[in-house]
Amino acid sequence: MRATELAVDSLTLTAGVHRLVEDVSLTAGPGEVIGLVGPNGSGKSSLLRAVYRVLRPATGRVLVDGTDAWTLPARRLARTVAAVVQEPGADFDLSVREVVAMGRTPHKRLLDGDTAEDAALIETALASVGATDLADRPFDRLSGGERQRVLIARALAQQPSLLVLDEPTNHLDVRHQLDVLGALRDLPATVLISLHDLNLAAYYCDRLYVLHHGRVTASGPPAEVLTPRLLQEVYGVASEITVHPRTGAPQVTFLPRPTPELSA
Repeated sequence: MRATELAVDSLTLTAGVHRLVEDVSLTAGPGEVIGLVGPNGSGKSSLLRAVYRVLRPATGRVLVDGTDAWTLPARRLARTVAAVVQEPGADFDLSVREVVAMGRTPHKRLLDGDTAEDAALIETALASVGATDLADRPFDRLSGGERQRVLIARALAQQPSLLVLDEPTNHLDVRHQLDVLGALRDLPATVLISLHDLNLAAYYCDRLYVLHHGRVTASGPPAEVLTPRLLQEVYGVASEITVHPRTGAPQVTFLPRPTPELSA
C-alpha cells in the first residue's frame, strides 16, 4: 500500500454567512502524521470534513495525490481515504467483528463474502487497538471508549492510504490512547489527525498546524510551533515548554492562573 500525498489549497468553508475556515493551506507528505491543534471552535473538525468530502469548499481545493477529491469516484475515494469522526451516527445492530469487517467493503464487489485475507486484516485491526476481546460483543452495548476503538479498527481494516481522524483519543484511557496513536504512527499511510492533548500531538506528529478563528496561526515541527507565546495567544494560558529527557519531544506544562488571594 502506497501512502497518499494530501494538499489543502487556499480552502474556505462557510455555513450561511459564517466562515468556518478561511484561506487554509496545508500539506501532508506520503507517510507523514500531521496534527491539527487549536481551541474548540477553531475550525479543525470543519477542515477535516472537507478532506473526507462531507463539507464542500466555498473556495479552494482538497487534492489527493494531485487530484481534486471532489472529482474522485466514490469507490476510489473509499479505497483511498478512511475517516474516524466524533459523531459516529446511529448504533449498529452488529457484533464488533462485523462492524470492523465493514472496513473491507470498498475492496469488494456486491455480495462478496469475507476471504481469509479479510479475516486476517480484521483480526490485526482489532489487535492494534486492544479490542480483540471485544470481537464477539454487540457493538451497541459497548462503552463510548470501546466504541471509539472499534471504529478506529474499522478504519484500519479499510487499509486506506490517507487516514483522517477527528479527536480519536477523546474517550480513551491513557493506555488505549498510546496504543491507538502508536498504531497510527506505524501505518504505511498518511495520517491527518486533530488532537486536544498537545503533549500527545508533540510526540506522535511530524508536523503541526495550529488553527485559531478558522485560520492557520502557525505550522511546522512541534518543537518550533509549541511556544509559550503561541499558547498564550491561541489558548489564553501561561505555559512552560521543556524537552522531555527520554523522548526528546517538547513537553508542555500549563501554569495555573493565580488566585485573587495570591495575586493581591
